[in-house]
Amino acid sequence: MQVEFKNEPFVNFNVPENKEDFQRALDKVESQLGEEYALIIGGEHITTEKKSKSYNPSQKDECIGIVSQADQELAEKAIQVAAETFETWKHVAPQARSRYLYKAAALMRRSKHEFSAWLVKESGKSWAEADADTAEAIDFMEYYGRQMDQLGQRQPLTRIPTEDNELTYVPLGVGIVIPPWNFPLAIMAGMTTAALVAGNTVVLKPASTTPVIAAKFMEMLEEAGVPAGVVNFVPGSGAEIGDYLVEHPLTRFISFTGSRDVGLRINELAAKPRKGQKWMKRLIAEMGGKDSIVVDKDADLDLAASAITASAFGFSGQKCSACSRAIVHQEVYDEVLAKVVEQTKKLTVGNIAKNEFYTGPVIDEKAYNKVMEYIEIGKEEGKLVAGGVKGPEEGYFIMPTVFADVKEDARLMQEEIFGPVVAFCKADDFDHALTIANNTEYGLTGSVFSRNRAHLEKAREEFHVGNLYFNRKCTGALVGVHPFGGFNMSGTDSKAGGPDYLLLFTQAKLVSELL
Repeated sequence: MQVEFKNEPFVNFNVPENKEDFQRALDKVESQLGEEYALIIGGEHITTEKKSKSYNPSQKDECIGIVSQADQELAEKAIQVAAETFETWKHVAPQARSRYLYKAAALMRRSKHEFSAWLVKESGKSWAEADADTAEAIDFMEYYGRQMDQLGQRQPLTRIPTEDNELTYVPLGVGIVIPPWNFPLAIMAGMTTAALVAGNTVVLKPASTTPVIAAKFMEMLEEAGVPAGVVNFVPGSGAEIGDYLVEHPLTRFISFTGSRDVGLRINELAAKPRKGQKWMKRLIAEMGGKDSIVVDKDADLDLAASAITASAFGFSGQKCSACSRAIVHQEVYDEVLAKVVEQTKKLTVGNIAKNEFYTGPVIDEKAYNKVMEYIEIGKEEGKLVAGGVKGPEEGYFIMPTVFADVKEDARLMQEEIFGPVVAFCKADDFDHALTIANNTEYGLTGSVFSRNRAHLEKAREEFHVGNLYFNRKCTGALVGVHPFGGFNMSGTDSKAGGPDYLLLFTQAKLVSELL
C-alpha cells in the first residue's frame, strides 16, 4: 500500500555531520567538472561537433561541463522517436508509469547532496537554496506518482441502470518541455515527470545556462529504467531549435517556464496550425511575476521586514515569486524601510560553494548587465538606500539593493528585474496598497501583513494573484501544500504541485455501453 505523500525534509546545515556530508558531495562534483555530455534520443547517446560550455556563475572561468548541441535535423529525429515511442508508452498502465517516478525519487534521495552540489556549482545556489530545489524535485515525483495512481482508477460518475459508463484520462502525445534555469532541477523534473507519468513522451530542451543538471537528471531516469524514447534530451539554442520544436505538427503540447516575452511567442507560434497537424496544441506556461508584499499599519513589523528581505534576496532575487515591490502603509513606512535596510546590509555575497555566504551571483553576464541597468534606472526613479553596487569580480555578484520612495507607475515597480532589487512604495491606506499591488500586468504571488481580519478578508477577495500569503513571505511554495501558478501575464495558472496539474497533460475520454 502506498504511503501518504509527505514533503521531503530540508537539511539542517547547522548539524556538523550534514555540513561534512555536503562538503564531500561538493568535492565529488568538483572532480567531475569539465566532462562532456551527449544528446539522448531514443536511448542513443549522440555527440555533435557543435558544443556549448556551461560555466560557474560564482567563478566565471570554471567550466562545469561541455554539452553537445542539437540542430534541426536532430530535433526532428527526437520528435519522430518520441512520436513512435508514444504508441507503446501510452498503453503502459498508469500505476506502472507511476512506479518509475517512485524509483527515480528514491534514487535522487540517495544522491540528494550530489544533485544539490551541482546546483551550487552550475546555478549559483546557496547550500540551503540548492537543498530546497532538490527536495522539491523529489516532492514533484512522489506527488505526481500518487496523483496518477488516483487518475488511473475508475472515476466516479452518476450511474444509470441501462448503461455502463467509464471516464478515463488518456495522454496527449509528444510534449516539448522547456524548463527555466532558476529552478533547473525541481521545475525541470516536475515538468518532465508530470508529462511522462500521464503517458506522454517528451522532448526535453534544457535551459542553456544549466544543461549539466538536466543531463544528470537524464542519467537518473535511465538508471530508474524509464524506457528509451520516453524522454529525449535535446540541448540546443532557442534560435536554432526552439521555434522548430514548438511549430512541429507532431507536437501535441508545450510545457514552458520562463519569461513573459518568450512565453507569449510560444503561445503565438503554437496557436497556428501546421500542415498535417490534427489538434490544437496545448500550452502549459508559467511566465514570471512582479510580486508585492503589502504591510498594513497594524502589522508585525519585524516579521514583515524579515519576510521582505528573505523574499527579495534569497537566490539573489532570481525567483518568479520573489518580492520586488514592498508596498507599505504611510504610518509605518519609515520604520519598515529602516528595518529592511538594516537587515539587507548584513547580508553576505560571494562564492556560494562556501556556506558562509547568504547568497551568490546572478546567473550570467546577460542577467548581470540587465540588473545593473535597472539599478541605474532606480537611481533616477527612487532613493538608493542599500546596495546598488557590484560584488566580488570573480563572479556575477551584485549586492542586495533597496530603493525607497518609488512611484507606483515607475519602471522599477512595473517591470520584472529578476535580480536582487526591491522597490519600496508608500501607500496612503490599505485600499490604496491593494490598488498598487494589482497595478501590474502580472499576478503570480503576493503577501499581506496585517492583524486586521477585515483587511485580510478584503485582500483574500481583491488581491489578484494565483498564490496569496498572509503574514508570511511570498516565496517558498511547497508541493501539495501550495499549488503554484499565476494569473494574467504570469501564465496559464497551471498550479504545479497541485491536484489539477496532471489533467493538463491528459484528455478525458468517456466510453458508454448499453447493457
